[in-house]
Amino acid sequence: MSMTGAELLRKAAGPISTGDFTAASGLLAAEQANAFLDAVYEATPFSALMRTERRRSKSGSIAKIGIGSRVLRPKTAGVDDSTLQKPTTSDVSYATAASRLDWEIEEEVLEENIEGSGYEAHVLRLMTDQVGRDLEDLHFNGDTTDTSADAAFLNMNSGWLYQLANAGLAHRVNGGAVNSGAITKAHFFDAIEAMPNKYMSSGRLRWIASPTTWSRYIEYLTDRATGAGDAALANGDIPRVAGISGVSVPAMPNSRLLLADPQNFIAVNTREIRVRRTTEGREAIRTDKRFYAIFLDDDPIIEEQDGIVDVYGLTA
Repeated sequence: MSMTGAELLRKAAGPISTGDFTAASGLLAAEQANAFLDAVYEATPFSALMRTERRRSKSGSIAKIGIGSRVLRPKTAGVDDSTLQKPTTSDVSYATAASRLDWEIEEEVLEENIEGSGYEAHVLRLMTDQVGRDLEDLHFNGDTTDTSADAAFLNMNSGWLYQLANAGLAHRVNGGAVNSGAITKAHFFDAIEAMPNKYMSSGRLRWIASPTTWSRYIEYLTDRATGAGDAALANGDIPRVAGISGVSVPAMPNSRLLLADPQNFIAVNTREIRVRRTTEGREAIRTDKRFYAIFLDDDPIIEEQDGIVDVYGLTA
């Protein structure tokens, strides 16, 4: 029998328990750090598709390697007419940003709650879950120039969407110029037109959009005299467009649609993860509380922006 998502999360979180919170350094062992990150990313839909890199250093580079096209040459019998080809190598830099999550629990709650001693572990699982959702949100929407009420959160890093909009390397399509931004099949085919042909044959491309954008597209399909929209409406499935599967990502804004290989998106984490818990100290004694904190480093980077099409300006 297959396990539910919650059961998988609990299994992944197994090596991390409340006993791992210490009042000392709180530094997790390598195996515990990996298990914690596995549990974090289990909670988000895109994490199973994206690429994760776990490094010791807080900054550095990730090497990438490629081979050019049309490298074959004719062969002449009995003649050494070889033309040597070399792989192309380059680096993608990363610099992780430190983040933290703090919470507290009153001793009275631990004594009186319905779960008894299991309550503390339950809260840890919930916090781990939320770390995953927050990281996915930050990976897509991080913006170091944001001045909104969420600036304290968004300013921590430059997310993938910010990078695509500002680096000038991705292929960007103004979706607002098509059907006034209301999603139609034209937006998808404009994205295909913008994608270089060399990336179309990989078989790994995915449409990446918010649940609302997918819902609007299904509604658009149901207004047409075909069975595709009714089938999608009845089954609740994300429709394939031009043979390419779609991914629903809650962190994606409704105004954007991406065509990309999810492995092009990389989340870099260091293994230096700290989890701390204390029931000591003046504040803990006087307020009768337990205090907890998780510290980790993270940086969302893109390996090859040339392999991504960003449709922007859709109806928000």
